[in-house]
Amino acid sequence: MKLATVFTRAVQGISAPQVTVEVNLSDGLPAFTIVGMPEASVREARDRVKTALVNAGFDFPAATKIMVNMAPADVPKQGARYDLAIAIGILVASNQLPEAAVAGREFYGELTLTGDLRGVPGVLPAVIACRDEGREAVIPQANQAEASVLKQQECVAGISLADVYEHLHGRHPLPFIKPLAEQKDYDYFGDIADVVGQQQAKRALLLAAAGGHHLLFVGPPGTGKTMLAQRLLGLLPALSETQALEVAALRSVSGQPFEPKHWRQRSCRAPHHSCSAAALVGGGSVNSHNKCKFPIISANK
Repeated sequence: MKLATVFTRAVQGISAPQVTVEVNLSDGLPAFTIVGMPEASVREARDRVKTALVNAGFDFPAATKIMVNMAPADVPKQGARYDLAIAIGILVASNQLPEAAVAGREFYGELTLTGDLRGVPGVLPAVIACRDEGREAVIPQANQAEASVLKQQECVAGISLADVYEHLHGRHPLPFIKPLAEQKDYDYFGDIADVVGQQQAKRALLLAAAGGHHLLFVGPPGTGKTMLAQRLLGLLPALSETQALEVAALRSVSGQPFEPKHWRQRSCRAPHHSCSAAALVGGGSVNSHNKCKFPIISANK
């Protein structure tokens, strides 16, 4: 086969638009070209994928012209999350894998030069979208924990490109990731009954928690704003599955480590009073990992 189509997904906020990776092998001067609005980190996949395929024991069609198109072209592609999809596309186009092996599947993951799989940010939104499409997701084992929060899924995790190859051939199928057990215990942030005084502030917390209102504490340092904000967590119910998935997706796309034990727990962020508005709500480049994305905050003034 000279043309192969493999599905993967990009990252746009906490959404994961589908990306179709088309790999075509044709006669002509040897070349490896990637088109479809790829950034520098995606164009570098040419060298990573080639070296990973060779070191993993696969045949790389070096004597042919390789064209990789990532559609739709108007969606920016960044990061190394497309390495695995490109490598699988080359294996299918060069007849090292049957076309039927990639049908109904999506692939995400960065390749090392030895053919191992590295974890990538933003896997959880992609797995959710993949599940909604009724496809099987193939991800790195490093992302297995965050994918396990989905109760209904068809997701497998591999350590290397060779593992994925054996899975697609059906010789050594990878097991589906088991859903995470229901969380029973939560971290203790204190009880509002332990707060002495501050009757007006405690009344405001109760009203905000009961009615789902926003709340702003303003005052000099040391008056208990952060302490009171932390007590609000004890007044609010546990996150629903939909809310928890949204918070977990935010952590996933921002590259924060996933903690399975606390993924259903509400979070309290206390930024420094000297931070700028952009630092508070999130600014800078799209790859910045220092954005504050959680609603309960406290700042001194």
